[in-house]
Parts: sequence; C-alpha cells; structure tokens
Amino acid sequence: MSEVEASEALWDQKEMPFTEHLRELRNRLLIALATVGAIAVLLFWPSQYVIRWMMDEYFHGIELHAFGPADVIFTEFKFSVIGGIVVGLPALLQQIWLFVVPAVHPRTRAMVYSFIVPSLLLAALGLAFAHFVVIPRVVAALLHITDAVATPTFGIASTLNFVMILLALFAIIFQTPIVLIGLARLGIVSAVSLKQYRRHAIFAFFIAGGLAAPDGNPLTMALLAVPMYLLYEMSIWIILPLERRWSIARSTA
Repeated sequence: MSEVEASEALWDQKEMPFTEHLRELRNRLLIALATVGAIAVLLFWPSQYVIRWMMDEYFHGIELHAFGPADVIFTEFKFSVIGGIVVGLPALLQQIWLFVVPAVHPRTRAMVYSFIVPSLLLAALGLAFAHFVVIPRVVAALLHITDAVATPTFGIASTLNFVMILLALFAIIFQTPIVLIGLARLGIVSAVSLKQYRRHAIFAFFIAGGLAAPDGNPLTMALLAVPMYLLYEMSIWIILPLERRWSIARSTA
C-alpha cells in the first residue's frame, strides 16, 4: 500500500460537538485578528511615508488634499489594516486551513499544498503588473482627461482607495490559473470544455472588467479583461498535460 493510500485509509472525519466547532472557530478568529491587529499597529507610523511614496510614484507629486479633519488619520488607519491583512495573509490562511483541514480528504489536502507557492507567485506577479503597467497608464489617461477640463484636486482617501483597489484586483485576477487548474483536478472543468467556452469567457471577462474598473475608463476595462483572457488561455495549455498525467495516475492506481 502506497503512502497516499495509507493516509487515505487512516483518514477519518471525527465528529465534534457543535460547541467544540464554535470554540475552535473562536480561537482561530482571535489568532487571526490578533495577527492583523499587531501588524497594523506596527505599520501605522510608517504608513504615512509609504502613502507619500505611492502618490509620488503614481501621481508624480500632485498635491493631495484632506477634505475633513480626520481624513488623513482614517486613511493611514485603513492603509495599516490593509497592510496587516496582506502581510499577515500566510497566518490568516493557516488559521482557515487548520479549521477546515480535518474535514478535507487527503488527496484534496495534497492539491491545496501544491498550490500555495504558485498562488503566492501569481499574486506577486499581479501586484507587479498593476504597479509597473496598469496604474501608471490608467493614471496618465485620467490626468489627460482631467487636464482638458479641470485642475486636478485629489482627496487623499479616494485616491488611496483607487490605488488599493487596482492592486487588489490584479492580485486576485492573477489567481485565474490556480482556480481553473483546481476545478480541472476536481473534474468540474476540462481543457476541452474551456476551449469550447472560450468566446463566452472573452465576453465575460470584458463585462467583468467593465464592472470592476474603479474609474469606468475603457483603458482600465481593457487592462483588466486582457490579462484575464491571457491567463485563461495559459490555463488551458497547462491543464492539457496535467490531464494526461492524472489519467495515467488513475489507470495505474
């Protein structure tokens, strides 16, 4: 009996009382909140310098304005919390996984473990793509439109929201291959079905790009939709050899 078969044979979903589930969930939530809170506290003071750097990097020194006495402090607080979530994401995912792993089949666990590093790398690529390609071009286009009819006067809260939304969107968008490969491994989709629905996917990506674009700009919509489509195509060509490998593994099992 192989190691995987042995682990599957020993796999047992032990039932726990409902109160035990609630206690376990509470403990995991407390650890997650404490992690995010501690990191957010550490990031609060340097957040002002990071925000200034981001504004200089993307908006080239355009002066930001606070339209209320608490705008700056709330913006720095929001930035610190988001930073706490991003930096503490491995710990948050660990707590979620520790809560659900007893009910997960060993084969599914192995699949999840194999996706961790690629998922983090794709998220980093998404952030890099947003930083180097998307945000500079979107901001330049919007400034060009604004300069034609008005003088740019940006509020610090809305400007930071705009930047953070774009960064988060591309970190999520670049997870497309992980999602599709996972669905293919579970037998929900296949390379053949993804090819068949390619046109529908293109249409859906442009609709999603239009809905997700924080500024409603056609350039932003395209910059959201095109990477999704390219990642979709890349997923098909990754799934094809994987399906052959999975088929061989099933036939020899």
